[in-house]
Amino acid sequence: MSVEFNFKIPAETEVIFDEGALKFLENLHNKFDGKIKEVLDQRIHRQKNFNDGEFPKFLSETKEVRESDWKVRDIPEDILDRRVEITGPVDRKMIINALNSDVKVFMADFEDSLSPTWENVARGQLNLYDAVRKTITFENPDNGKKYKLNDDTAVLMCRVRGLHLIEKGLKVNEQNPYGCLCDFGLYLFHNAKELINNGTGPYFYIPKLQSHYEARLWNEIINYSEDYLNLPRGTVRVTCLIETLPAVFEMDEILFELKDHIVGLNCGRWDYIFSYIKTFQNFPDKLLPDRYQVGMSQPFLNAYSRLLIKTCHKRGAFAMGGMAAFIPSKDPEENQVVSEKVMADKLLETDNGHDGTWIAHPGLSDIANNVFSNAFEAGNTNQLHVLREDDEITEEDLISPCEGDFTEACFRSNIRVSLRYIESWLRGVGCVPIYGLMEDAATAEISRSSLWQWVKHKVEMDTGVEANPKTFEKILDEEYNVVQEEVGQATLDSGKFVEARSILKDLVLSDELTDFLTLPAYRRI
Repeated sequence: MSVEFNFKIPAETEVIFDEGALKFLENLHNKFDGKIKEVLDQRIHRQKNFNDGEFPKFLSETKEVRESDWKVRDIPEDILDRRVEITGPVDRKMIINALNSDVKVFMADFEDSLSPTWENVARGQLNLYDAVRKTITFENPDNGKKYKLNDDTAVLMCRVRGLHLIEKGLKVNEQNPYGCLCDFGLYLFHNAKELINNGTGPYFYIPKLQSHYEARLWNEIINYSEDYLNLPRGTVRVTCLIETLPAVFEMDEILFELKDHIVGLNCGRWDYIFSYIKTFQNFPDKLLPDRYQVGMSQPFLNAYSRLLIKTCHKRGAFAMGGMAAFIPSKDPEENQVVSEKVMADKLLETDNGHDGTWIAHPGLSDIANNVFSNAFEAGNTNQLHVLREDDEITEEDLISPCEGDFTEACFRSNIRVSLRYIESWLRGVGCVPIYGLMEDAATAEISRSSLWQWVKHKVEMDTGVEANPKTFEKILDEEYNVVQEEVGQATLDSGKFVEARSILKDLVLSDELTDFLTLPAYRRI
Protein backbone atom coordinates (compact mmCIF):
# COMPACT_ATOMS: atom_id res chain seq x y z
CA MET A 1 0.00 0.00 0.00
CA SER A 2 1.32 3.46 -0.93
CA VAL A 3 -0.12 5.38 2.06
CA GLU A 4 2.30 6.75 4.64
CA PHE A 5 1.87 9.05 7.62
CA ASN A 6 3.81 12.26 8.19
CA PHE A 7 2.84 12.37 11.86
CA LYS A 8 2.14 9.82 14.56
CA ILE A 9 -1.42 8.48 14.56
CA PRO A 10 -3.02 9.82 17.76
CA ALA A 11 -3.76 7.27 20.47
CA GLU A 12 -7.01 5.31 20.03
CA THR A 13 -7.56 6.44 16.42
CA GLU A 14 -5.89 3.39 14.85
CA VAL A 15 -9.35 1.96 14.12
CA ILE A 16 -9.92 4.85 11.69
CA PHE A 17 -6.79 4.09 9.68
CA ASP A 18 -7.23 0.35 9.13
CA GLU A 19 -6.11 -1.33 5.93
CA GLY A 20 -9.52 -1.20 4.24
CA ALA A 21 -9.99 2.52 4.88
CA LEU A 22 -6.48 3.38 3.67
CA LYS A 23 -6.99 1.32 0.52
CA PHE A 24 -10.20 3.23 -0.16
CA LEU A 25 -8.39 6.56 0.35
CA GLU A 26 -5.64 5.44 -1.99
CA ASN A 27 -8.18 4.61 -4.69
CA LEU A 28 -10.01 7.92 -4.22
CA HIS A 29 -6.73 9.81 -4.51
CA ASN A 30 -5.55 7.91 -7.58
CA LYS A 31 -8.86 8.39 -9.39
CA PHE A 32 -9.72 11.99 -8.48
CA ASP A 33 -6.54 13.89 -7.59
CA GLY A 34 -5.96 14.99 -11.20
CA LYS A 35 -9.61 15.94 -11.69
CA ILE A 36 -9.58 18.13 -8.58
CA LYS A 37 -6.46 19.88 -9.87
CA GLU A 38 -8.29 20.55 -13.15
CA VAL A 39 -11.26 22.27 -11.51
CA LEU A 40 -8.92 24.28 -9.28
CA ASP A 41 -7.13 25.45 -12.43
CA GLN A 42 -10.53 26.43 -13.83
CA ARG A 43 -11.08 28.59 -10.74
CA ILE A 44 -7.82 30.45 -11.39
CA HIS A 45 -8.73 31.03 -15.04
CA ARG A 46 -12.21 32.22 -14.14
CA GLN A 47 -10.96 34.66 -11.50
CA LYS A 48 -8.54 36.07 -14.07
CA ASN A 49 -11.51 36.74 -16.34
CA PHE A 50 -13.31 38.49 -13.48
CA ASN A 51 -10.21 40.56 -12.76
CA ASP A 52 -10.13 41.54 -16.44
CA GLY A 53 -13.69 42.84 -16.36
CA GLU A 54 -16.00 39.85 -16.93
CA PHE A 55 -19.02 39.63 -14.61
CA PRO A 56 -20.62 36.40 -13.37
CA LYS A 57 -23.78 35.56 -15.32
CA PHE A 58 -26.33 32.88 -16.07
CA LEU A 59 -24.76 30.48 -18.59
CA SER A 60 -26.21 30.41 -22.10
CA GLU A 61 -24.88 26.90 -22.71
CA THR A 62 -26.95 25.45 -19.85
CA LYS A 63 -30.17 27.33 -20.57
CA GLU A 64 -31.97 24.06 -21.34
CA VAL A 65 -31.18 22.69 -17.87
CA ARG A 66 -32.70 25.80 -16.27
CA GLU A 67 -35.82 25.75 -18.44
CA SER A 68 -36.62 22.02 -18.57
CA ASP A 69 -38.70 20.05 -16.06
CA TRP A 70 -36.88 17.70 -13.70
CA LYS A 71 -36.65 17.02 -9.98
CA VAL A 72 -34.02 15.79 -7.56
CA ARG A 73 -34.40 12.38 -5.92
CA ASP A 74 -36.94 12.28 -3.08
CA ILE A 75 -35.64 13.50 0.27
CA PRO A 76 -35.17 10.78 2.94
CA GLU A 77 -37.86 10.75 5.61
CA ASP A 78 -35.56 11.44 8.55
CA ILE A 79 -34.45 14.80 7.11
CA LEU A 80 -37.83 16.10 5.92
CA ASP A 81 -37.78 18.38 8.96
CA ARG A 82 -34.64 20.51 9.15
CA ARG A 83 -36.13 23.64 10.67
CA VAL A 84 -33.09 24.29 12.89
CA GLU A 85 -29.55 22.98 12.42
CA ILE A 86 -26.59 23.61 14.70
CA THR A 87 -23.02 23.57 13.46
CA GLY A 88 -19.66 23.20 15.12
CA PRO A 89 -16.28 21.46 15.05
CA VAL A 90 -15.73 17.73 15.55
CA ASP A 91 -14.64 18.22 19.15
CA ARG A 92 -15.83 15.38 21.40
CA LYS A 93 -17.73 17.47 23.96
CA MET A 94 -19.16 19.69 21.20
CA ILE A 95 -20.52 16.68 19.32
CA ILE A 96 -22.35 15.38 22.39
CA ASN A 97 -23.84 18.75 23.33
CA ALA A 98 -24.86 19.51 19.74
CA LEU A 99 -26.52 16.13 19.16
CA ASN A 100 -28.40 16.61 22.45
CA SER A 101 -29.56 20.13 21.53
CA ASP A 102 -33.13 21.06 20.68
CA VAL A 103 -32.41 21.03 16.94
CA LYS A 104 -33.17 18.70 14.06
CA VAL A 105 -29.66 18.39 12.59
CA PHE A 106 -26.09 18.71 13.82
CA MET A 107 -23.54 19.46 11.12
CA ALA A 108 -20.17 18.17 12.34
CA ASP A 109 -17.61 20.38 10.68
CA PHE A 110 -14.20 19.48 9.28
CA GLU A 111 -14.15 22.81 7.43
CA ASP A 112 -14.62 26.43 8.54
CA SER A 113 -14.93 25.82 12.29
CA LEU A 114 -12.04 23.35 12.50
CA SER A 115 -8.34 24.12 12.55
CA PRO A 116 -7.14 21.03 10.63
CA THR A 117 -4.21 19.97 12.75
CA TRP A 118 -3.48 16.28 12.26
CA GLU A 119 -4.61 15.66 15.85
CA ASN A 120 -7.95 17.44 15.23
CA VAL A 121 -8.62 15.63 11.95
CA ALA A 122 -7.78 12.15 13.23
CA ARG A 123 -9.58 12.54 16.55
CA GLY A 124 -12.53 14.15 14.78
CA GLN A 125 -13.04 11.02 12.70
CA LEU A 126 -12.86 8.86 15.84
CA ASN A 127 -15.35 11.11 17.61
CA LEU A 128 -17.85 10.75 14.77
CA TYR A 129 -17.19 6.99 14.61
CA ASP A 130 -18.20 6.77 18.28
CA ALA A 131 -21.12 9.18 17.84
CA VAL A 132 -22.60 7.09 15.02
CA ARG A 133 -22.40 4.02 17.29
CA LYS A 134 -23.81 6.07 20.20
CA THR A 135 -20.86 5.12 22.41
CA ILE A 136 -19.37 8.61 22.57
CA THR A 137 -18.75 9.95 26.09
CA PHE A 138 -16.62 12.71 27.56
CA GLU A 139 -15.40 13.61 31.05
CA ASN A 140 -14.19 17.14 31.69
CA PRO A 141 -10.73 16.78 33.25
CA ASP A 142 -11.11 20.07 35.13
CA ASN A 143 -14.32 19.36 37.04
CA GLY A 144 -15.10 15.70 36.40
CA LYS A 145 -18.42 16.47 34.68
CA LYS A 146 -19.52 13.63 32.42
CA TYR A 147 -21.28 13.90 29.07
CA LYS A 148 -23.17 11.26 27.09
CA LEU A 149 -25.80 11.12 24.35
CA ASN A 150 -29.51 11.32 25.05
CA ASP A 151 -31.78 8.58 23.74
CA ASP A 152 -33.20 10.98 21.15
CA THR A 153 -30.62 13.03 19.25
CA ALA A 154 -30.37 15.29 16.21
CA VAL A 155 -29.59 13.82 12.79
CA LEU A 156 -25.86 13.83 12.09
CA MET A 157 -24.37 15.42 8.98
CA CYS A 158 -20.68 15.82 8.13
CA ARG A 159 -19.17 18.83 6.36
CA VAL A 160 -15.97 18.02 4.52
CA ARG A 161 -13.21 20.46 3.64
CA GLY A 162 -13.32 22.46 0.42
CA LEU A 163 -11.63 21.19 -2.72
CA HIS A 164 -8.70 23.59 -2.34
CA LEU A 165 -7.30 22.22 0.94
CA ILE A 166 -4.77 19.40 1.17
CA GLU A 167 -4.16 17.02 4.07
CA LYS A 168 -0.53 17.08 5.11
CA GLY A 169 -0.91 14.41 7.77
CA LEU A 170 -0.46 11.64 5.25
CA LYS A 171 0.79 10.93 1.74
CA VAL A 172 -0.52 8.75 -1.05
CA ASN A 173 2.03 7.91 -3.73
CA GLU A 174 4.33 10.58 -2.23
CA GLN A 175 1.61 13.24 -2.59
CA ASN A 176 -0.54 14.94 0.02
CA PRO A 177 -4.15 14.02 -0.83
CA TYR A 178 -6.95 16.56 -0.83
CA GLY A 179 -8.55 17.00 2.57
CA CYS A 180 -12.07 16.60 1.21
CA LEU A 181 -11.28 13.08 -0.02
CA CYS A 182 -9.90 12.17 3.42
CA ASP A 183 -12.88 13.62 5.30
CA PHE A 184 -15.46 12.13 2.94
CA GLY A 185 -13.73 8.79 2.43
CA LEU A 186 -12.99 7.98 6.07
CA TYR A 187 -16.44 9.01 7.34
CA LEU A 188 -18.27 7.13 4.58
CA PHE A 189 -16.12 3.99 4.77
CA HIS A 190 -16.54 3.52 8.50
CA ASN A 191 -20.07 4.76 9.08
CA ALA A 192 -22.33 4.29 6.04
CA LYS A 193 -23.69 0.87 6.89
CA GLU A 194 -23.94 1.61 10.62
CA LEU A 195 -25.95 4.76 9.84
CA ILE A 196 -28.27 2.84 7.51
CA ASN A 197 -28.82 0.21 10.21
CA ASN A 198 -29.76 3.05 12.58
CA GLY A 199 -32.49 4.24 10.21
CA THR A 200 -30.59 7.21 8.82
CA GLY A 201 -27.79 7.54 6.27
CA PRO A 202 -24.45 9.05 5.31
CA TYR A 203 -25.36 12.72 4.95
CA PHE A 204 -22.83 15.37 3.95
CA TYR A 205 -22.49 19.11 3.50
CA ILE A 206 -20.29 20.12 0.55
CA PRO A 207 -18.77 23.62 0.78
CA LYS A 208 -17.21 26.22 -1.49
CA LEU A 209 -18.56 25.05 -4.87
CA GLN A 210 -17.91 27.60 -7.60
CA SER A 211 -19.43 25.88 -10.65
CA HIS A 212 -21.57 22.99 -11.85
CA TYR A 213 -18.37 21.35 -13.11
CA GLU A 214 -17.33 21.00 -9.48
CA ALA A 215 -20.75 19.54 -8.66
CA ARG A 216 -20.27 17.08 -11.53
CA LEU A 217 -16.93 16.04 -10.04
CA TRP A 218 -18.50 15.50 -6.64
CA ASN A 219 -21.19 13.37 -8.27
CA GLU A 220 -18.46 11.21 -9.81
CA ILE A 221 -16.73 10.88 -6.43
CA ILE A 222 -19.98 9.86 -4.73
CA ASN A 223 -21.01 7.39 -7.45
CA TYR A 224 -17.58 5.77 -7.42
CA SER A 225 -17.67 5.50 -3.62
CA GLU A 226 -21.14 3.98 -3.53
CA ASP A 227 -20.09 1.36 -6.09
CA TYR A 228 -16.82 0.62 -4.25
CA LEU A 229 -18.64 0.11 -0.95
CA ASN A 230 -21.60 -1.78 -2.48
CA LEU A 231 -24.08 0.92 -1.50
CA PRO A 232 -27.22 1.46 -3.62
CA ARG A 233 -27.21 4.56 -5.80
CA GLY A 234 -28.57 7.50 -3.83
CA THR A 235 -27.43 6.23 -0.43
CA VAL A 236 -25.13 9.23 0.00
CA ARG A 237 -27.13 12.44 0.32
CA VAL A 238 -25.65 15.92 0.24
CA THR A 239 -26.53 19.53 0.85
CA CYS A 240 -24.39 22.02 -1.03
CA LEU A 241 -23.52 25.42 0.32
CA ILE A 242 -24.02 28.25 -2.13
CA GLU A 243 -21.34 30.48 -0.64
CA THR A 244 -19.55 31.80 -3.70
CA LEU A 245 -20.86 34.46 -6.06
CA PRO A 246 -20.20 32.44 -9.25
CA ALA A 247 -22.19 29.48 -7.88
CA VAL A 248 -25.40 31.48 -7.38
CA PHE A 249 -25.64 31.80 -11.17
CA GLU A 250 -25.43 27.98 -11.55
CA MET A 251 -27.77 26.66 -8.87
CA ASP A 252 -30.08 24.82 -11.27
CA GLU A 253 -27.05 23.22 -12.88
CA ILE A 254 -25.54 22.21 -9.52
CA LEU A 255 -28.80 20.55 -8.49
CA PHE A 256 -29.01 18.83 -11.88
CA GLU A 257 -25.47 17.42 -11.74
CA LEU A 258 -26.10 15.99 -8.26
CA LYS A 259 -29.79 15.13 -8.66
CA ASP A 260 -29.36 11.50 -7.48
CA HIS A 261 -27.74 12.66 -4.25
CA ILE A 262 -28.63 16.24 -3.41
CA VAL A 263 -31.35 17.19 -0.95
CA GLY A 264 -30.87 20.94 -0.80
CA LEU A 265 -28.82 24.09 -1.04
CA ASN A 266 -27.81 26.35 1.82
CA CYS A 267 -27.22 30.12 1.95
CA GLY A 268 -23.63 30.18 3.21
CA ARG A 269 -23.93 33.92 3.67
CA TRP A 270 -20.61 34.72 5.34
CA ASP A 271 -18.40 33.10 2.72
CA TYR A 272 -20.75 34.55 0.09
CA ILE A 273 -19.92 38.09 1.25
CA PHE A 274 -16.22 37.20 1.19
CA SER A 275 -16.65 35.73 -2.30
CA TYR A 276 -18.33 38.94 -3.49
CA ILE A 277 -15.24 40.89 -2.42
CA LYS A 278 -12.94 38.31 -4.01
CA THR A 279 -14.84 38.19 -7.31
CA PHE A 280 -14.89 41.98 -7.69
CA GLN A 281 -11.50 42.64 -6.10
CA ASN A 282 -10.38 44.88 -8.98
CA PHE A 283 -13.51 47.04 -9.05
CA PRO A 284 -13.66 50.21 -6.92
CA ASP A 285 -17.39 50.52 -7.71
CA LYS A 286 -18.09 47.17 -6.00
CA LEU A 287 -16.83 48.09 -2.54
CA LEU A 288 -18.71 46.74 0.47
CA PRO A 289 -19.16 48.90 3.58
CA ASP A 290 -18.69 47.97 7.24
CA ARG A 291 -18.98 44.24 7.79
CA TYR A 292 -21.75 44.63 10.36
CA GLN A 293 -23.94 46.56 7.90
CA VAL A 294 -23.85 43.84 5.22
CA GLY A 295 -26.80 41.72 6.36
CA MET A 296 -29.40 39.64 4.57
CA SER A 297 -31.80 42.58 4.32
CA GLN A 298 -29.39 44.24 1.87
CA PRO A 299 -30.84 43.96 -1.67
CA PHE A 300 -28.09 41.86 -3.27
CA LEU A 301 -28.11 39.34 -0.40
CA ASN A 302 -31.90 39.20 -0.21
CA ALA A 303 -32.00 38.52 -3.97
CA TYR A 304 -29.55 35.64 -3.43
CA SER A 305 -31.77 34.15 -0.72
CA ARG A 306 -34.92 34.44 -2.83
CA LEU A 307 -33.31 32.96 -5.95
CA LEU A 308 -31.98 30.02 -3.94
CA ILE A 309 -35.49 29.32 -2.60
CA LYS A 310 -37.10 29.66 -6.01
CA THR A 311 -34.54 27.37 -7.64
CA CYS A 312 -34.58 24.69 -4.95
CA HIS A 313 -38.33 24.45 -4.51
CA LYS A 314 -38.91 24.17 -8.25
CA ARG A 315 -36.70 21.04 -8.17
CA GLY A 316 -38.06 19.50 -4.95
CA ALA A 317 -34.98 20.41 -2.90
CA PHE A 318 -34.68 22.20 0.43
CA ALA A 319 -33.57 25.82 0.64
CA MET A 320 -31.72 26.25 3.91
CA GLY A 321 -31.13 29.63 5.52
CA GLY A 322 -27.88 30.98 6.87
CA MET A 323 -25.96 31.11 10.12
CA ALA A 324 -26.90 33.16 13.16
CA ALA A 325 -23.42 33.70 14.55
CA PHE A 326 -24.53 35.55 17.68
CA ILE A 327 -23.78 34.23 21.17
CA PRO A 328 -26.32 34.70 23.97
CA SER A 329 -25.16 37.20 26.58
CA LYS A 330 -25.38 36.89 30.37
CA ASP A 331 -26.27 40.58 30.51
CA PRO A 332 -30.11 40.82 30.17
CA GLU A 333 -30.08 44.02 28.13
CA GLU A 334 -27.37 42.79 25.75
CA ASN A 335 -29.13 39.45 25.43
CA GLN A 336 -32.38 41.21 24.50
CA VAL A 337 -30.54 42.93 21.64
CA VAL A 338 -29.09 39.60 20.50
CA SER A 339 -32.53 37.94 20.64
CA GLU A 340 -34.14 40.71 18.61
CA LYS A 341 -31.43 40.54 15.94
CA VAL A 342 -31.69 36.76 15.64
CA MET A 343 -35.48 36.88 15.49
CA ALA A 344 -35.47 39.55 12.77
CA ASP A 345 -32.96 37.50 10.76
CA LYS A 346 -35.00 34.30 11.03
CA LEU A 347 -38.28 36.07 10.26
CA LEU A 348 -36.71 37.38 7.06
CA GLU A 349 -35.75 33.82 6.15
CA THR A 350 -39.20 32.37 6.82
CA ASP A 351 -40.90 35.23 4.96
CA ASN A 352 -38.73 34.49 1.93
CA GLY A 353 -39.59 30.78 2.13
CA HIS A 354 -36.60 28.98 3.63
CA ASP A 355 -37.12 25.47 5.02
CA GLY A 356 -34.70 25.73 7.92
CA THR A 357 -31.80 27.68 9.32
CA TRP A 358 -28.45 27.49 11.11
CA ILE A 359 -27.39 28.51 14.58
CA ALA A 360 -23.92 28.45 16.15
CA HIS A 361 -25.05 28.26 19.80
CA PRO A 362 -27.74 26.04 21.41
CA GLY A 363 -28.95 29.06 23.38
CA LEU A 364 -30.52 30.36 20.15
CA SER A 365 -32.52 27.20 19.41
CA ASP A 366 -35.73 28.39 21.11
CA ILE A 367 -35.89 31.55 19.01
CA ALA A 368 -35.14 29.79 15.72
CA ASN A 369 -37.50 26.89 16.46
CA ASN A 370 -40.36 29.23 17.34
CA VAL A 371 -39.93 31.39 14.25
CA PHE A 372 -39.85 28.45 11.84
CA SER A 373 -42.57 26.46 13.62
CA ASN A 374 -44.90 29.46 13.48
CA ALA A 375 -44.14 29.94 9.78
CA PHE A 376 -44.95 26.38 8.74
CA GLU A 377 -48.52 25.62 7.74
CA ALA A 378 -50.35 23.05 9.85
CA GLY A 379 -48.91 19.58 9.27
CA ASN A 380 -45.91 20.85 7.30
CA THR A 381 -42.26 20.47 8.29
CA ASN A 382 -40.89 22.69 5.52
CA GLN A 383 -41.91 25.33 2.97
CA LEU A 384 -41.34 23.41 -0.26
CA HIS A 385 -44.70 24.72 -1.47
CA VAL A 386 -43.35 28.30 -1.60
CA LEU A 387 -42.35 28.52 -5.26
CA ARG A 388 -41.85 32.29 -5.76
CA GLU A 389 -42.84 31.82 -9.42
CA ASP A 390 -43.56 35.52 -9.98
CA ASP A 391 -40.30 36.68 -8.37
CA GLU A 392 -37.89 37.72 -11.12
CA ILE A 393 -34.28 38.05 -9.93
CA THR A 394 -31.87 39.53 -12.46
CA GLU A 395 -28.12 39.29 -12.84
CA GLU A 396 -27.87 42.93 -11.82
CA ASP A 397 -29.88 42.25 -8.62
CA LEU A 398 -27.23 39.71 -7.59
CA ILE A 399 -24.14 41.84 -8.19
CA SER A 400 -25.12 45.37 -7.19
CA PRO A 401 -23.24 46.41 -4.03
CA CYS A 402 -25.07 47.83 -1.05
CA GLU A 403 -24.82 51.26 0.49
CA GLY A 404 -23.37 51.85 3.92
CA ASP A 405 -20.67 53.50 5.97
CA PHE A 406 -16.93 53.00 5.74
CA THR A 407 -15.85 53.59 9.32
CA GLU A 408 -12.45 53.58 10.93
CA ALA A 409 -14.02 51.83 13.93
CA CYS A 410 -14.92 48.83 11.74
CA PHE A 411 -11.49 48.91 10.09
CA ARG A 412 -9.92 48.66 13.52
CA SER A 413 -12.38 45.96 14.64
CA ASN A 414 -11.59 43.91 11.53
CA ILE A 415 -7.90 43.99 12.46
CA ARG A 416 -8.58 42.81 16.01
CA VAL A 417 -10.96 40.05 14.90
CA SER A 418 -8.50 38.84 12.28
CA LEU A 419 -5.58 38.83 14.74
CA ARG A 420 -7.49 36.95 17.40
CA TYR A 421 -9.01 34.43 15.01
CA ILE A 422 -5.78 33.63 13.13
CA GLU A 423 -3.94 33.24 16.45
CA SER A 424 -6.57 30.77 17.70
CA TRP A 425 -6.51 28.87 14.40
CA LEU A 426 -2.73 28.50 14.63
CA ARG A 427 -3.21 27.03 18.12
CA GLY A 428 -5.64 24.44 16.73
CA VAL A 429 -8.91 26.19 17.65
CA GLY A 430 -11.08 27.02 14.63
CA CYS A 431 -14.29 28.27 16.27
CA VAL A 432 -13.80 31.25 18.59
CA PRO A 433 -16.15 33.58 20.51
CA ILE A 434 -14.98 37.16 19.81
CA TYR A 435 -16.96 40.29 20.72
CA GLY A 436 -20.28 38.44 21.03
CA LEU A 437 -20.03 36.49 17.77
CA MET A 438 -18.92 32.93 17.10
CA GLU A 439 -16.16 33.53 14.58
CA ASP A 440 -15.02 30.83 12.19
CA ALA A 441 -12.92 30.93 9.02
CA ALA A 442 -15.86 32.23 6.97
CA THR A 443 -16.62 35.21 9.21
CA ALA A 444 -12.92 35.98 9.68
CA GLU A 445 -12.52 35.97 5.90
CA ILE A 446 -14.93 38.90 5.67
CA SER A 447 -12.78 40.90 8.09
CA ARG A 448 -9.44 40.29 6.37
CA SER A 449 -10.79 40.59 2.79
CA SER A 450 -12.57 43.83 3.69
CA LEU A 451 -9.27 45.18 5.03
CA TRP A 452 -7.56 44.20 1.80
CA GLN A 453 -10.30 45.77 -0.36
CA TRP A 454 -10.31 49.08 1.51
CA VAL A 455 -6.50 49.32 1.44
CA LYS A 456 -6.32 48.26 -2.22
CA HIS A 457 -8.78 50.97 -3.29
CA LYS A 458 -7.67 53.56 -0.73
CA VAL A 459 -11.10 54.05 0.80
CA GLU A 460 -11.61 57.29 2.70
CA MET A 461 -13.10 56.36 6.05
CA ASP A 462 -15.59 58.39 8.06
CA THR A 463 -12.78 60.04 10.06
CA GLY A 464 -11.14 61.36 6.90
CA VAL A 465 -8.31 58.84 7.20
CA GLU A 466 -7.44 57.02 3.97
CA ALA A 467 -7.10 53.26 4.18
CA ASN A 468 -3.73 52.69 2.53
CA PRO A 469 -0.70 50.50 3.31
CA LYS A 470 0.92 53.11 5.55
CA THR A 471 -2.19 53.75 7.66
CA PHE A 472 -2.92 50.01 7.85
CA GLU A 473 0.51 49.30 9.32
CA LYS A 474 0.12 52.16 11.80
CA ILE A 475 -3.34 51.02 12.90
CA LEU A 476 -2.19 47.38 12.99
CA ASP A 477 0.45 48.39 15.55
CA GLU A 478 -2.15 50.23 17.60
CA GLU A 479 -4.73 47.45 17.52
CA TYR A 480 -2.11 44.82 18.29
CA ASN A 481 -1.56 46.71 21.54
CA VAL A 482 -5.33 46.77 22.17
CA VAL A 483 -5.50 42.99 21.71
CA GLN A 484 -2.57 42.65 24.07
CA GLU A 485 -4.56 44.52 26.73
CA GLU A 486 -7.68 42.45 26.01
CA VAL A 487 -6.05 39.02 26.32
CA GLY A 488 -3.29 39.91 28.79
CA GLN A 489 0.46 39.71 28.38
CA ALA A 490 0.67 36.09 29.56
CA THR A 491 -1.77 34.93 26.87
CA LEU A 492 -0.04 37.06 24.29
CA ASP A 493 3.35 35.56 25.14
CA SER A 494 2.10 31.98 25.20
CA GLY A 495 0.02 32.27 22.04
CA LYS A 496 0.88 32.77 18.40
CA PHE A 497 0.07 36.46 17.99
CA VAL A 498 3.42 37.31 16.40
CA GLU A 499 2.75 34.76 13.64
CA ALA A 500 -0.86 35.92 13.33
CA ARG A 501 0.27 39.51 12.94
CA SER A 502 2.79 38.52 10.26
CA ILE A 503 0.18 36.49 8.34
CA LEU A 504 -2.42 39.27 8.50
CA LYS A 505 0.08 41.91 7.37
CA ASP A 506 1.09 39.79 4.37
CA LEU A 507 -2.55 39.07 3.49
CA VAL A 508 -3.69 42.70 3.61
CA LEU A 509 -0.66 44.15 1.79
CA SER A 510 -0.48 41.53 -0.97
CA ASP A 511 -0.96 42.79 -4.53
CA GLU A 512 -3.76 40.30 -5.15
CA LEU A 513 -6.34 38.99 -2.72
CA THR A 514 -5.13 35.61 -1.41
CA ASP A 515 -7.74 32.93 -2.12
CA PHE A 516 -8.15 31.79 1.49
CA LEU A 517 -6.45 32.89 4.72
CA THR A 518 -6.26 29.21 5.72
CA LEU A 519 -3.79 28.49 2.92
CA PRO A 520 -0.83 30.46 4.37
CA ALA A 521 -1.98 29.67 7.92
CA TYR A 522 -2.01 25.92 7.24
CA ARG A 523 1.68 26.04 6.43
CA ARG A 524 2.31 27.23 10.01
CA ILE A 525 0.54 24.40 11.87
